Amino acid sequence: MTTGMPTRVPGQRPDPAGAPDPGTPRAPQLTGEWKADTRLLGDHVTACEALTAALPPRTERSPAQRERAGHVEEAARRARHRFLTLHTARVHDELTDGRARRPRLDELAFAAAEICPGLVPTRARIDADRRLTQAEKSSGEVDQGIFFAHVLHGRDTGEHLMRSMLAPTARALALLPEFRAAGHVDLGEAVVRRDGGVAEVTICNQGVLNAEDDAVVEALETAVDLALLDDEVTVGVLRGGVLSHPRYSGRRAFGAGINLTHLYTGKIGFVDFMLRRELGYIRKLVHGLDHGLADDPFGPRGGKPWIGAVDTFAIGGAAQVALVLDRVIAGADAYFSLPALAEGIVPGAANLRLARVVGRRQAHRLIFFGERVAATDPEARDLCDEVVAPEAVGTATAAAAERLADAAVPANRRMLHLHEESDDMFRSYLSRYALEQSARMHSPDVVAKLERTWLGRKAPAAAGPAAGPAAGTSAPA
Repeated sequence: MTTGMPTRVPGQRPDPAGAPDPGTPRAPQLTGEWKADTRLLGDHVTACEALTAALPPRTERSPAQRERAGHVEEAARRARHRFLTLHTARVHDELTDGRARRPRLDELAFAAAEICPGLVPTRARIDADRRLTQAEKSSGEVDQGIFFAHVLHGRDTGEHLMRSMLAPTARALALLPEFRAAGHVDLGEAVVRRDGGVAEVTICNQGVLNAEDDAVVEALETAVDLALLDDEVTVGVLRGGVLSHPRYSGRRAFGAGINLTHLYTGKIGFVDFMLRRELGYIRKLVHGLDHGLADDPFGPRGGKPWIGAVDTFAIGGAAQVALVLDRVIAGADAYFSLPALAEGIVPGAANLRLARVVGRRQAHRLIFFGERVAATDPEARDLCDEVVAPEAVGTATAAAAERLADAAVPANRRMLHLHEESDDMFRSYLSRYALEQSARMHSPDVVAKLERTWLGRKAPAAAGPAAGPAAGTSAPA
């Protein structure tokens, strides 16, 4: 089964003639036979990795050595593309027992490394990378991006993966009895509390302005699962917790986007953050849970309505989340921004949704020019539904929750989502996103921007805690 995926990773050198660089291992002559091609790919990748292993560490290479390594890595990635063009369906069937099992993203990736050596990095390699800065990493996450791009590109394999990621997490299922009994679970980076039929999920990463990292994404998915699993809950609310940073002490903030310190230090995972975030809690906010029932061929039933209570700011990833919520209530002093170019990475699925919500030109102004939209600006009418005094956000949220608890809401939101963003549309976008984002995370310009941001924020920190925002967030000084 072919997938029709491109054979070049975004951001790498084009090779229109297809001619190998002198000294680069010759491309394997794949035949379409599963076992033979698996062996050929493994041998080719092993030969390529031996060449790069003989070079100095990434940050110590000369320009000529970097170019040499780039040619070798690109050759290995072209081979992976060709292999997956032929064998994605077979790989996926092997990993899922013919789609009888529903492994999550990380399980799928690491199992693929075992049955197809060289296709994706092993768990040990990814664990080793997590101890390095982003500049020092092996860029094996780019190979994970190639793998998931092909899996998502195929309709059958992509739909299976998307539905697998809508299953409730093991952590949520384990905590469900406690939540049902107490109506409250503290997950560290998030807290979920039930009050009547409303479950409020609070982001708790106060020291960095409620920025998101791998641990926050894991906690948010668990919290969202609990709200969706509890039959007493009819409406969910997402809100940022009270901050501890001196500049915003005592105030809430919806979120400051990705934790840039974690990205700089190599602690943001492509699979555990970039992909899990989109296929996990954010998509569950839209579609609810998929329990994998054989008698439910149409998949998730649309979940529950969600309200966003936006205090102070919704920056980057926080603004992305606001796009999928059923009602957004903002304080009059709040603002929205999507500083994609400042970070250098792709802002999740915002490129898919933003133009639909605010129009193409406004989307360009937000993504390409970093425009900040105050909640009271006329342009904000498409980003939030209601603007109230900062102290009235909670009261307005409660009133909206009462309205959205109407029994007719779930069916109507299901039909709205079906029209706005089909599974095929989202799957196609995420397939390309996997390629683009994995490459962007390891692009030299992104690493350089992270370095400048890191150095720039260390300087004001030395001047005193009130000199600027929390280091490593997207919030402006």
